[in-house]
Amino acid sequence: KMNPPLRLKASAMPQHMTTQVESSKEQNSEEILNGCSPFSNLKQRFLDFKKNKYLANIEHFQNLAQSQAPKFLVIACADSRVCPSNILGFQPGEAFTVRQVANLVPPFESGPSETKAALEFSVNTLLVENILVIGHSCCGGIRALMSMEEEDDSRSFIRNWVIVGKNARLTTKSVASNLSFDQQCRHCEKESINRSLINLLSYPWIKERVA
Repeated sequence: KMNPPLRLKASAMPQHMTTQVESSKEQNSEEILNGCSPFSNLKQRFLDFKKNKYLANIEHFQNLAQSQAPKFLVIACADSRVCPSNILGFQPGEAFTVRQVANLVPPFESGPSETKAALEFSVNTLLVENILVIGHSCCGGIRALMSMEEEDDSRSFIRNWVIVGKNARLTTKSVASNLSFDQQCRHCEKESINRSLINLLSYPWIKERVA
């Protein structure tokens, strides 16, 4: 099976796109959907958002442009099937969202720093009041964690990230070794959330704010 080519694109001519939205002329969405570029459909979605949401709530979005005060920090998987905003109905400004493979939280003392930076910013600067860790079934990151072998390539970015969940893996192997691999993965998906909650409390500025 051949891998499809990867396409990168940055938005261009934003003023032109805004003018299109404010114009009374209707664009033919069928023509856009039948366009050669997969980005044509995204352009129409952007225009629809500008017209139906942004311009209809422009005062709210202008306020958000000045500052944000989200009540939630959401840590979720990057899986394309589980978007927190769609599932929980978050509106712009409600949730500071961190998405990465397998929704893992590294402990304060070790592990990659990207998620840690998001924790520090959202808790200490934005002063979020709630932290929500969202897991899901059929998680590819958890399957990678459960499939990991000691001799696996240590240069793998995936391995070096999911190893954050090693304690969840060890617990699963200990208490669910009699189950099938799929059932073990399901157990680990839940256990990894428990471990992430424990790891959150290893951050002193989170622990001191937990009632």
